[in-house]
Amino acid sequence: MSADQALRPRRSVLYMPASNARALEKAQSIPCDGLILDLEDAVAPDDKPAAREAACAAAVSGDYGRREVTIRVNGADTEWHTDDLAAACAAGPDAIVVPKVGSADAVLELVEAMAGHDAPEHTKLWAMVETPAAMLHAEEIASASERLTVLVMGTNDLVKELYAEHVPGRAPLMSGLGLALLAARATGKAILDGVYNDVKDAEGFLAECEQGRQLGFDGKTLIHPGQVDGANRAFAPSEQAVEDARGILEAWESRSSGVVTYRGRMVENLHVESSRRTLAIHEAVRELG
Repeated sequence: MSADQALRPRRSVLYMPASNARALEKAQSIPCDGLILDLEDAVAPDDKPAAREAACAAAVSGDYGRREVTIRVNGADTEWHTDDLAAACAAGPDAIVVPKVGSADAVLELVEAMAGHDAPEHTKLWAMVETPAAMLHAEEIASASERLTVLVMGTNDLVKELYAEHVPGRAPLMSGLGLALLAARATGKAILDGVYNDVKDAEGFLAECEQGRQLGFDGKTLIHPGQVDGANRAFAPSEQAVEDARGILEAWESRSSGVVTYRGRMVENLHVESSRRTLAIHEAVRELG
């Protein structure tokens, strides 16, 4: 993945039902970093053909500014997948999001199909990992193709597949989250945390955003516009983090001996690299306005 892709802000990526014309119009003014125009779970079977057409029209409209616009197609095991994929490739969004990707072979098949539909080079693949098999093979999935740039956690399906429960702190999911994060970082891919289902529980949502940031996720997928501001704050470098990053780099660049300290803490190359990344993300966020 290119440096631009790696540092592109994806703090808040909002699912929007492509069957809802009002929602698609509203999304033009929502301050999220990215949109997933959904043809899958949010769309009733009878509405899928019309939703497909609406999502593709939205993707080519240019109405969403700097937001990263993606289309989530129906899964490969459904009757709509082939038509969804062909239409999405023709529309050429920033990415095509595919649910329930469980193996490297599935990635390769999707990439081959995208090439067969003449998807433009800028249209990347985002793979949703949401099953135990996907967790156990996450590194193979992530490394299968350079066209795959983002892993998206499907935590609701993972809870179901594990026979687990949604609980504060997400203890039942920590093994899976960790494996997917390790895979993303080992292969240089971005990774988005799963959704928070209770849109009225602001405190719980913010706590999960904080947890996701601490774990290392690049951002969070969202189901309601009211969650955008919280995710944007949680996954952007804080003022203190930016100040510390600048201070560490200043101390490092003005060093006169082999030992460098900042606020009483020893500074090493790893701290310098982290500080540079923090400032790069900060600048990328600022450019979004």
